[in-house]
Amino acid sequence: MGLLDNFEKGLERAVNGAFAKTFRSGLQPVEITAALRRELDTQAAVVSRDRVLVPNRLAVRMSADDYERMRSLGPALTDELSQLVQRHAASQGFQFAGPLEITLQSDPGLSLGMVQVDSSNVKGEVSWAPVVDINGQRHPLTKARTVIGRGSDADITVEDTGTSRRHVEIVWDGRRAKVRDLGSTNGSKLNGSPVTEAVLEPDSVITIGRTNITFRVLAQAAPVRPADGPGDATQRNNMDGFWGPRDQ
Repeated sequence: MGLLDNFEKGLERAVNGAFAKTFRSGLQPVEITAALRRELDTQAAVVSRDRVLVPNRLAVRMSADDYERMRSLGPALTDELSQLVQRHAASQGFQFAGPLEITLQSDPGLSLGMVQVDSSNVKGEVSWAPVVDINGQRHPLTKARTVIGRGSDADITVEDTGTSRRHVEIVWDGRRAKVRDLGSTNGSKLNGSPVTEAVLEPDSVITIGRTNITFRVLAQAAPVRPADGPGDATQRNNMDGFWGPRDQ
């Protein structure tokens, strides 16, 4: 369950959870969630009886100090914010014209603890981009086969003596992914269970040695034109229906 997946529990989770030690002063993550919810609510436009359009591009502006603290969390924070925004939209019956995009931005005109959200409604085609998060860094998977291991010849190198030089590979065909152990010495795990080869679903965790690798699939937009609706502010769209039947 995400740290910010439920606004009513957000403050308690933000204070007591993994983000608490980072945010002893200044802007709090839960204040960003409140600002995002408020932006959707105030910018909602009734297009028809069954269609209420809300902005799908949201830029969160904050002071330079707050921005550096937020950025230190890596992609995990924007992933959680995106999940929250999508769930709030679903609960209110809101719809997006294109894939949801959330960005964090530094604004020298804002004081510590202040937050502003700019939004826009942009229609665009959705393309799916696979990535892996390793030790706080995000690595796009740009090849059909991506090898991860300790060796310099691996596509993604991890500094972990418990891994083999070419430990695992991730195979991506444009819509679906698999993970395959490459005969490593210490083996691999998928979501805590030993794995040799398996379908890789979004948010799955591969473990090699002492290293956790989180696989994600993000929606990326190719904007076409502004859509009718509220207007002016990057990260993932609803994955429901994306993942087809599992391989047998």
